Amino acid sequence: MSADIMTSMVIPMLKGARMTVLLFIIAIIVSVPLGFVITLAVKSGSRALSGLAHAYIYVMRGTPLLLQLLVICFGLPMIPGVGEYLVLDRFTAACLGFILNYAAYFAEIFRGGLLAIDKGQYEASQVLGFSKRQTMTRIIMPQMFRVVLPAVSNESITLIKDTALLYAVAVPELLHFAQTAVNRDFTIVPFFIAGVIYLIMTLLLTLLFKWLERRFKFE
Repeated sequence: MSADIMTSMVIPMLKGARMTVLLFIIAIIVSVPLGFVITLAVKSGSRALSGLAHAYIYVMRGTPLLLQLLVICFGLPMIPGVGEYLVLDRFTAACLGFILNYAAYFAEIFRGGLLAIDKGQYEASQVLGFSKRQTMTRIIMPQMFRVVLPAVSNESITLIKDTALLYAVAVPELLHFAQTAVNRDFTIVPFFIAGVIYLIMTLLLTLLFKWLERRFKFE
């Protein structure tokens, strides 16, 4: 295979990889704090708020991400009366779908992290005169972060692989350009190149989280 053909395959795929990385960054930056807010809602004293948070987590984790993307991209605009106001461009709709889906998963991760904190930590904070806000920000959250870091790492790697679902809603990401090259050149080499690019992205992400684990002395 000539260098020109390889270049014609790789360059568009790298442009698609930029779209993949952009979606990942947006989704992770928004879904992680949103997931923690949902966790706080689950643990709130309001039964209504807690029930809504539980229902949200159940629905988002219990239905396929692809179905959620299709509903946001193509279903919302079909709602009678308000559909015309819910039309989003494909990338924005995809970002919304990923954020809402992964926030539910991160919420469960954070809930597990909070449950892992010994109740004595809360009692000791009260004895020392810390407010609830100080207890959460200074005592509980730093410990919870160390506990959930491996699970967050695993979910983040899953997120970057799930970005391939953008192909189903016609967002031109890495897999889109790989499929285009396969159809154009009648070879499966672009699929292998796409696999290598995904492996590089997940490797970099894995190294980042390993550094964070060492930084916070998790190991």
